[in-house]
Amino acid sequence: MALFKKKKRPRVCVIGLDGVPHGLLSDLARRGIMPAVGRLIESGHLHKLKASLPEISSVSWTDFMTGADSGTHGIFGFTDFKPSSYSLRFPNFSDVQSETFWDELGRRGKRTIVINQPSTYPARPLSGVLISGFVAIDPDKAVFPASCRAALKDMGYQIDIDTLRAREDHAFLWEELDRTLAGRRRVLDHFWREDWDYFELVVTGTDRLHHFLWTAGEDGHHPDHARFLDYYRRVDELIDRAAGAFRDLTGGDDGLYLLSDHGFCGIVQEVYLNAWLEREGFLTFGSAEPQGLEDVSGTSAAFVLDPGRVYLHRRGRFPGGSVSDSEAGDVMTEIEGRLSRLEFGGRKVVRRIFRGAEIYSGPLTSQAPDLLVLSEPGFDLKGSVKKKEVFGRTNLEGMHTWDDAFFWANRPAGEDLAIRDLSKIIMRSFV
Repeated sequence: MALFKKKKRPRVCVIGLDGVPHGLLSDLARRGIMPAVGRLIESGHLHKLKASLPEISSVSWTDFMTGADSGTHGIFGFTDFKPSSYSLRFPNFSDVQSETFWDELGRRGKRTIVINQPSTYPARPLSGVLISGFVAIDPDKAVFPASCRAALKDMGYQIDIDTLRAREDHAFLWEELDRTLAGRRRVLDHFWREDWDYFELVVTGTDRLHHFLWTAGEDGHHPDHARFLDYYRRVDELIDRAAGAFRDLTGGDDGLYLLSDHGFCGIVQEVYLNAWLEREGFLTFGSAEPQGLEDVSGTSAAFVLDPGRVYLHRRGRFPGGSVSDSEAGDVMTEIEGRLSRLEFGGRKVVRRIFRGAEIYSGPLTSQAPDLLVLSEPGFDLKGSVKKKEVFGRTNLEGMHTWDDAFFWANRPAGEDLAIRDLSKIIMRSFV
Protein backbone atom coordinates (compact mmCIF):
# COMPACT_ATOMS: atom_id res chain seq x y z
CA MET A 1 0.00 0.00 0.00
CA ALA A 2 1.35 3.45 -0.96
CA LEU A 3 2.24 5.76 1.83
CA PHE A 4 1.43 9.45 1.38
CA LYS A 5 3.83 11.98 2.82
CA LYS A 6 2.05 14.67 4.80
CA LYS A 7 2.38 18.04 3.07
CA LYS A 8 4.21 20.60 5.17
CA ARG A 9 2.25 23.77 5.90
CA PRO A 10 3.27 26.89 3.95
CA ARG A 11 5.65 29.19 5.77
CA VAL A 12 7.39 32.42 4.81
CA CYS A 13 10.60 33.93 6.10
CA VAL A 14 11.58 37.47 5.08
CA ILE A 15 15.01 38.93 5.82
CA GLY A 16 15.29 42.68 5.34
CA LEU A 17 18.58 44.53 4.92
CA ASP A 18 17.82 48.21 5.31
CA GLY A 19 19.51 50.41 2.72
CA VAL A 20 21.49 47.71 0.89
CA PRO A 21 21.73 48.38 -2.85
CA HIS A 22 21.48 45.67 -5.48
CA GLY A 23 24.94 46.48 -6.79
CA LEU A 24 26.67 46.24 -3.42
CA LEU A 25 24.98 42.95 -2.52
CA SER A 26 25.87 41.46 -5.91
CA ASP A 27 29.48 42.61 -5.60
CA LEU A 28 29.96 41.27 -2.07
CA ALA A 29 28.44 37.95 -3.07
CA ARG A 30 30.63 37.70 -6.18
CA ARG A 31 33.78 38.43 -4.17
CA GLY A 32 32.98 35.77 -1.58
CA ILE A 33 32.41 38.25 1.25
CA MET A 34 28.81 37.01 1.45
CA PRO A 35 29.01 33.36 0.37
CA ALA A 36 25.56 32.41 1.65
CA VAL A 37 23.99 35.20 -0.39
CA GLY A 38 26.13 34.09 -3.33
CA ARG A 39 24.64 30.61 -3.15
CA LEU A 40 21.13 32.06 -3.00
CA ILE A 41 21.81 34.20 -6.07
CA GLU A 42 23.08 31.15 -7.95
CA SER A 43 20.04 29.05 -7.06
CA GLY A 44 17.37 31.75 -7.20
CA HIS A 45 16.68 35.17 -8.65
CA LEU A 46 18.02 38.54 -7.55
CA HIS A 47 15.81 41.36 -8.82
CA LYS A 48 16.33 45.08 -8.88
CA LEU A 49 13.64 46.83 -6.90
CA LYS A 50 12.22 50.33 -6.86
CA ALA A 51 11.79 51.91 -3.45
CA SER A 52 8.99 54.26 -2.54
CA LEU A 53 8.86 57.92 -3.52
CA PRO A 54 10.45 59.56 -1.65
CA GLU A 55 13.10 56.85 -1.22
CA ILE A 56 13.12 56.77 2.58
CA SER A 57 12.52 53.98 5.07
CA SER A 58 9.35 55.36 6.68
CA VAL A 59 7.55 55.37 3.35
CA SER A 60 9.19 52.35 1.75
CA TRP A 61 8.57 49.93 4.61
CA THR A 62 4.98 51.18 4.85
CA ASP A 63 4.56 50.54 1.11
CA PHE A 64 5.92 47.04 1.74
CA MET A 65 3.65 46.08 4.60
CA THR A 66 0.46 47.58 3.11
CA GLY A 67 0.97 46.89 -0.59
CA ALA A 68 -0.12 50.48 -1.24
CA ASP A 69 1.43 53.88 -1.86
CA SER A 70 1.26 56.99 0.29
CA GLY A 71 -2.01 58.16 -1.26
CA THR A 72 -3.67 55.18 0.37
CA HIS A 73 -1.66 54.51 3.54
CA GLY A 74 -0.99 58.17 4.40
CA ILE A 75 2.73 58.15 5.22
CA PHE A 76 4.58 60.64 3.00
CA GLY A 77 7.80 61.05 5.00
CA PHE A 78 9.42 61.02 8.43
CA THR A 79 7.74 64.38 8.97
CA ASP A 80 4.49 65.88 7.77
CA PHE A 81 2.46 69.02 8.33
CA LYS A 82 -0.15 69.27 11.01
CA PRO A 83 -3.53 70.05 9.39
CA SER A 84 -3.84 73.66 8.23
CA SER A 85 -0.49 74.50 9.77
CA TYR A 86 3.20 75.01 9.05
CA SER A 87 4.11 73.04 12.18
CA LEU A 88 5.51 69.56 11.72
CA ARG A 89 4.55 66.26 13.24
CA PHE A 90 6.20 62.84 13.16
CA PRO A 91 3.84 60.22 11.73
CA ASN A 92 4.05 56.72 13.21
CA PHE A 93 2.39 53.32 12.87
CA SER A 94 -0.82 54.68 14.39
CA ASP A 95 -1.13 57.03 11.41
CA VAL A 96 -1.05 54.26 8.81
CA GLN A 97 -4.50 54.23 7.23
CA SER A 98 -4.23 50.86 5.46
CA GLU A 99 -4.19 47.33 6.73
CA THR A 100 -0.96 45.37 6.55
CA PHE A 101 -0.71 41.97 4.93
CA TRP A 102 0.00 40.66 8.44
CA ASP A 103 -3.56 41.68 9.35
CA GLU A 104 -4.84 39.59 6.45
CA LEU A 105 -2.71 36.66 7.59
CA GLY A 106 -4.25 36.96 11.05
CA ARG A 107 -7.76 36.71 9.60
CA ARG A 108 -6.67 33.53 7.86
CA GLY A 109 -5.59 32.06 11.17
CA LYS A 110 -1.85 32.52 10.49
CA ARG A 111 0.63 33.54 13.15
CA THR A 112 3.14 36.28 12.39
CA ILE A 113 6.43 37.29 14.02
CA VAL A 114 7.91 40.63 12.87
CA ILE A 115 11.20 41.83 14.35
CA ASN A 116 12.74 45.27 13.90
CA GLN A 117 10.86 46.49 10.85
CA PRO A 118 11.06 50.30 10.73
CA SER A 119 7.89 52.37 10.95
CA THR A 120 5.99 49.89 13.13
CA TYR A 121 6.06 51.99 16.33
CA PRO A 122 4.05 51.98 18.46
CA ALA A 123 3.53 48.24 18.14
CA ARG A 124 -0.10 47.42 17.54
CA PRO A 125 -1.82 44.10 18.10
CA LEU A 126 -1.47 41.35 15.54
CA SER A 127 -1.80 37.58 15.60
CA GLY A 128 1.69 36.86 16.88
CA VAL A 129 4.61 39.06 17.92
CA LEU A 130 5.68 42.53 16.79
CA ILE A 131 8.94 44.15 17.91
CA SER A 132 9.07 47.64 16.40
CA GLY A 133 12.07 49.02 14.57
CA PHE A 134 13.17 52.64 14.50
CA VAL A 135 11.89 55.22 15.34
CA ALA A 136 10.85 53.65 18.67
CA ILE A 137 10.75 56.24 21.44
CA ASP A 138 9.45 54.19 24.37
CA PRO A 139 10.68 50.55 24.42
CA ASP A 140 7.60 49.49 26.38
CA LYS A 141 5.39 50.61 23.49
CA ALA A 142 7.59 48.87 20.92
CA VAL A 143 6.61 45.31 21.81
CA PHE A 144 3.41 43.31 21.35
CA PRO A 145 2.43 41.35 23.31
CA ALA A 146 3.79 42.92 26.48
CA SER A 147 4.65 39.47 27.79
CA CYS A 148 7.67 39.42 25.40
CA ARG A 149 9.33 42.42 27.04
CA ALA A 150 11.02 40.45 29.82
CA ALA A 151 12.73 38.06 27.40
CA LEU A 152 14.00 40.95 25.29
CA LYS A 153 15.32 42.71 28.36
CA ASP A 154 17.12 39.53 29.46
CA MET A 155 18.72 39.32 26.00
CA GLY A 156 19.88 42.94 26.21
CA TYR A 157 17.99 43.61 23.00
CA GLN A 158 18.60 47.06 21.48
CA ILE A 159 16.30 48.44 18.78
CA ASP A 160 18.70 50.85 17.12
CA ILE A 161 22.11 52.40 17.54
CA ASP A 162 22.65 55.84 19.07
CA THR A 163 22.81 57.62 15.72
CA LEU A 164 23.70 61.07 17.04
CA ARG A 165 26.78 59.83 18.87
CA ALA A 166 27.72 57.26 16.21
CA ARG A 167 27.71 59.92 13.51
CA GLU A 168 30.51 61.76 15.34
CA ASP A 169 32.33 58.80 16.91
CA HIS A 170 33.07 55.97 14.50
CA ALA A 171 34.68 53.77 17.16
CA PHE A 172 31.38 53.94 19.00
CA LEU A 173 29.53 53.25 15.74
CA TRP A 174 31.35 49.93 15.34
CA GLU A 175 30.57 48.98 18.95
CA GLU A 176 26.88 49.74 18.36
CA LEU A 177 26.77 47.85 15.07
CA ASP A 178 28.35 44.80 16.69
CA ARG A 179 25.99 44.98 19.66
CA THR A 180 22.80 45.33 17.64
CA LEU A 181 23.73 42.63 15.12
CA ALA A 182 24.46 40.20 17.94
CA GLY A 183 21.09 41.12 19.38
CA ARG A 184 19.35 40.31 16.09
CA ARG A 185 20.89 36.83 16.20
CA ARG A 186 19.74 36.22 19.78
CA VAL A 187 16.22 37.38 19.06
CA LEU A 188 16.13 35.26 15.89
CA ASP A 189 17.08 32.15 17.84
CA HIS A 190 14.61 32.92 20.62
CA PHE A 191 11.49 33.55 18.53
CA TRP A 192 12.27 30.99 15.84
CA ARG A 193 11.33 28.28 18.34
CA GLU A 194 7.80 29.62 18.57
CA ASP A 195 4.95 28.49 16.35
CA TRP A 196 4.64 30.79 13.32
CA ASP A 197 3.60 30.96 9.69
CA TYR A 198 5.29 34.25 8.75
CA PHE A 199 8.64 35.32 10.20
CA GLU A 200 10.38 38.61 9.38
CA LEU A 201 13.68 39.99 10.65
CA VAL A 202 15.15 43.32 9.53
CA VAL A 203 18.77 44.43 9.96
CA THR A 204 19.04 48.24 10.10
CA GLY A 205 22.73 48.53 10.96
CA THR A 206 23.48 48.34 7.24
CA ASP A 207 21.72 51.66 6.67
CA ARG A 208 23.59 53.28 9.57
CA LEU A 209 26.93 52.01 8.31
CA HIS A 210 26.26 53.43 4.85
CA HIS A 211 25.20 56.85 6.10
CA PHE A 212 28.27 57.29 8.27
CA LEU A 213 30.99 55.21 6.58
CA TRP A 214 30.01 54.60 2.97
CA THR A 215 33.53 55.42 1.78
CA ALA A 216 34.90 52.59 3.95
CA GLY A 217 33.19 50.18 1.59
CA GLU A 218 34.22 51.91 -1.61
CA ASP A 219 37.85 52.67 -0.78
CA GLY A 220 40.06 49.63 -0.29
CA HIS A 221 42.65 51.83 1.47
CA HIS A 222 40.18 53.27 3.97
CA PRO A 223 41.21 52.44 7.56
CA ASP A 224 37.78 50.90 8.19
CA HIS A 225 37.55 48.96 4.92
CA ALA A 226 38.30 45.59 6.53
CA ARG A 227 35.73 46.22 9.28
CA PHE A 228 33.14 47.17 6.65
CA LEU A 229 33.65 43.85 4.89
CA ASP A 230 33.71 41.93 8.16
CA TYR A 231 30.38 43.44 9.17
CA TYR A 232 28.88 42.15 5.94
CA ARG A 233 30.42 38.71 6.55
CA ARG A 234 28.53 38.59 9.83
CA VAL A 235 25.33 39.79 8.18
CA ASP A 236 25.81 36.93 5.71
CA GLU A 237 26.23 34.49 8.61
CA LEU A 238 22.92 35.71 10.05
CA ILE A 239 21.22 35.20 6.69
CA ASP A 240 22.73 31.72 6.41
CA ARG A 241 21.53 30.88 9.90
CA ALA A 242 17.96 31.93 9.13
CA ALA A 243 17.93 30.35 5.68
CA GLY A 244 19.29 27.06 7.01
CA ALA A 245 16.73 26.95 9.79
CA PHE A 246 14.00 27.70 7.26
CA ARG A 247 15.10 24.81 5.05
CA ASP A 248 15.04 22.51 8.06
CA LEU A 249 11.41 23.47 8.61
CA THR A 250 10.18 23.48 5.02
CA GLY A 251 12.57 21.36 3.01
CA GLY A 252 13.61 24.11 0.60
CA ASP A 253 13.76 27.80 -0.26
CA ASP A 254 10.17 28.29 -1.41
CA GLY A 255 8.82 31.05 0.83
CA LEU A 256 12.24 32.51 1.66
CA TYR A 257 12.68 36.15 0.60
CA LEU A 258 15.36 38.82 1.02
CA LEU A 259 14.89 42.50 0.31
CA SER A 260 16.03 46.04 0.96
CA ASP A 261 13.88 49.15 1.24
CA HIS A 262 16.10 51.47 -0.85
CA GLY A 263 19.56 51.64 -2.34
CA PHE A 264 22.56 53.75 -1.41
CA CYS A 265 25.42 55.72 -2.93
CA GLY A 266 28.08 58.18 -1.86
CA ILE A 267 27.33 61.88 -1.46
CA VAL A 268 28.88 64.44 -3.81
CA GLN A 269 26.95 67.38 -2.37
CA GLU A 270 23.96 68.02 -0.17
CA VAL A 271 21.41 70.20 -1.95
CA TYR A 272 19.33 72.59 0.14
CA LEU A 273 16.19 73.07 -1.89
CA ASN A 274 14.66 75.77 0.29
CA ALA A 275 17.78 77.87 -0.32
CA TRP A 276 17.30 77.26 -4.05
CA LEU A 277 13.62 78.27 -3.88
CA GLU A 278 14.62 81.40 -1.98
CA ARG A 279 17.30 82.25 -4.54
CA GLU A 280 14.83 81.79 -7.39
CA GLY A 281 12.19 83.99 -5.74
CA PHE A 282 9.68 81.25 -4.88
CA LEU A 283 10.25 81.46 -1.11
CA THR A 284 10.65 84.31 1.35
CA PHE A 285 10.79 84.40 5.13
CA GLY A 286 9.55 86.95 7.61
CA SER A 287 12.77 86.55 9.57
CA ALA A 288 16.41 86.88 8.53
CA GLU A 289 17.15 83.74 10.54
CA PRO A 290 14.15 81.44 10.06
CA GLN A 291 13.80 78.62 12.54
CA GLY A 292 11.08 76.71 10.75
CA LEU A 293 8.41 76.93 8.09
CA GLU A 294 6.27 78.90 10.54
CA ASP A 295 8.46 81.84 9.43
CA VAL A 296 7.36 81.58 5.79
CA SER A 297 5.97 84.87 4.47
CA GLY A 298 2.60 85.21 2.78
CA THR A 299 4.19 85.99 -0.58
CA SER A 300 5.94 82.61 -0.80
CA ALA A 301 4.88 80.26 -3.55
CA ALA A 302 6.52 77.00 -2.39
CA PHE A 303 8.71 75.29 0.22
CA VAL A 304 10.29 71.91 0.80
CA LEU A 305 10.28 69.13 3.37
CA ASP A 306 12.95 66.43 3.44
CA PRO A 307 14.10 64.90 1.26
CA GLY A 308 12.69 66.51 -1.91
CA ARG A 309 9.00 67.13 -1.24
CA VAL A 310 7.87 70.45 -2.72
CA TYR A 311 4.63 71.93 -1.39
CA LEU A 312 2.94 74.85 -3.08
CA HIS A 313 1.85 77.54 -0.63
CA ARG A 314 -1.77 76.86 -1.50
CA ARG A 315 -4.74 78.82 -0.31
CA GLY A 316 -6.91 76.62 1.87
CA ARG A 317 -4.10 74.24 2.71
CA PHE A 318 -1.86 76.64 4.64
CA PRO A 319 -3.03 79.55 6.83
CA GLY A 320 -1.24 82.21 4.80
CA GLY A 321 -1.40 80.44 1.45
CA SER A 322 -0.97 82.57 -1.64
CA VAL A 323 -1.26 80.14 -4.57
CA SER A 324 -4.74 79.54 -5.98
CA ASP A 325 -5.77 76.31 -7.68
CA SER A 326 -5.86 78.12 -11.02
CA GLU A 327 -2.25 79.29 -10.54
CA ALA A 328 -0.86 75.99 -9.23
CA GLY A 329 -0.17 74.39 -12.60
CA ASP A 330 1.87 77.35 -13.85
CA VAL A 331 3.85 77.56 -10.61
CA MET A 332 4.70 73.86 -10.76
CA THR A 333 5.73 74.13 -14.41
CA GLU A 334 8.02 77.07 -13.63
CA ILE A 335 9.67 75.26 -10.70
CA GLU A 336 10.08 72.08 -12.75
CA GLY A 337 11.68 73.94 -15.62
CA ARG A 338 14.19 75.87 -13.55
CA LEU A 339 15.04 73.08 -11.12
CA SER A 340 15.64 70.56 -13.89
CA ARG A 341 18.47 72.81 -15.14
CA LEU A 342 20.28 72.96 -11.79
CA GLU A 343 23.93 71.86 -12.04
CA PHE A 344 26.93 71.46 -9.79
CA GLY A 345 30.40 71.47 -11.32
CA GLY A 346 28.91 70.76 -14.72
CA ARG A 347 26.91 67.78 -13.40
CA LYS A 348 23.16 67.55 -13.61
CA VAL A 349 21.61 67.53 -10.12
CA VAL A 350 18.00 66.54 -10.76
CA ARG A 351 17.13 63.27 -12.43
CA ARG A 352 13.36 63.60 -12.53
CA ILE A 353 10.51 65.62 -11.02
CA PHE A 354 7.22 63.86 -10.32
CA ARG A 355 3.86 65.45 -9.63
CA GLY A 356 2.27 64.08 -6.50
CA ALA A 357 -1.14 63.66 -8.10
CA GLU A 358 0.42 61.44 -10.77
CA ILE A 359 2.50 59.07 -8.61
CA TYR A 360 0.10 58.55 -5.70
CA SER A 361 -3.38 57.07 -5.75
CA GLY A 362 -6.07 56.76 -3.12
CA PRO A 363 -8.17 58.89 -0.80
CA LEU A 364 -5.20 60.64 0.87
CA THR A 365 -3.53 61.90 -2.30
CA SER A 366 -4.67 65.45 -1.47
CA GLN A 367 -2.16 65.37 1.42
CA ALA A 368 0.75 64.63 -0.92
CA PRO A 369 3.47 67.08 -1.89
CA ASP A 370 2.77 68.85 -5.15
CA LEU A 371 6.15 67.86 -6.56
CA LEU A 372 8.57 65.11 -5.65
CA VAL A 373 12.17 65.70 -6.74
CA LEU A 374 14.39 62.71 -7.50
CA SER A 375 18.07 63.60 -7.63
CA GLU A 376 20.89 62.16 -9.66
CA PRO A 377 23.02 59.78 -7.55
CA GLY A 378 25.36 61.75 -5.30
CA PHE A 379 23.12 64.77 -4.73
CA ASP A 380 21.38 64.45 -1.38
CA LEU A 381 18.27 66.64 -1.24
CA LYS A 382 17.52 68.43 2.02
CA GLY A 383 14.70 70.59 3.35
CA SER A 384 16.54 72.75 5.88
CA VAL A 385 15.33 76.35 6.18
CA LYS A 386 18.52 77.50 7.91
CA LYS A 387 20.96 77.00 5.04
CA LYS A 388 21.87 80.05 2.96
CA GLU A 389 23.76 78.26 0.20
CA VAL A 390 22.24 75.77 -2.22
CA PHE A 391 25.15 73.30 -1.99
CA GLY A 392 27.13 72.10 1.00
CA ARG A 393 28.49 69.10 2.89
CA THR A 394 28.20 67.63 6.36
CA ASN A 395 29.89 64.54 7.79
CA LEU A 396 27.29 62.22 6.26
CA GLU A 397 28.90 60.02 3.60
CA GLY A 398 26.01 58.07 2.06
CA MET A 399 22.54 58.82 0.72
CA HIS A 400 19.47 56.86 -0.34
CA THR A 401 18.74 55.93 -3.94
CA TRP A 402 15.48 54.94 -5.58
CA ASP A 403 15.68 52.16 -8.15
CA ASP A 404 18.56 49.97 -7.00
CA ALA A 405 17.10 48.25 -3.96
CA PHE A 406 16.98 44.46 -4.26
CA PHE A 407 14.56 41.57 -3.90
CA TRP A 408 15.65 37.93 -3.84
CA ALA A 409 13.22 35.07 -4.36
CA ASN A 410 13.56 31.41 -5.20
CA ARG A 411 11.90 31.98 -8.57
CA PRO A 412 11.37 34.91 -10.97
CA ALA A 413 8.98 37.52 -9.59
CA GLY A 414 8.56 39.75 -12.64
CA GLU A 415 10.08 42.88 -14.13
CA ASP A 416 10.04 46.49 -12.97
CA LEU A 417 9.22 45.57 -9.38
CA ALA A 418 8.34 48.18 -6.76
CA ILE A 419 8.46 47.47 -3.05
CA ARG A 420 4.69 47.81 -2.75
CA ASP A 421 4.35 44.82 -5.12
CA LEU A 422 6.04 42.41 -2.74
CA SER A 423 3.17 41.80 -0.32
CA LYS A 424 1.15 40.18 -3.11
CA ILE A 425 4.09 37.96 -4.04
CA ILE A 426 4.54 36.95 -0.41
CA MET A 427 0.84 36.26 0.09
CA ARG A 428 0.83 33.90 -2.87
CA SER A 429 3.14 31.67 -0.84
CA PHE A 430 0.19 30.89 1.42
CA VAL A 431 -2.19 29.80 -1.34
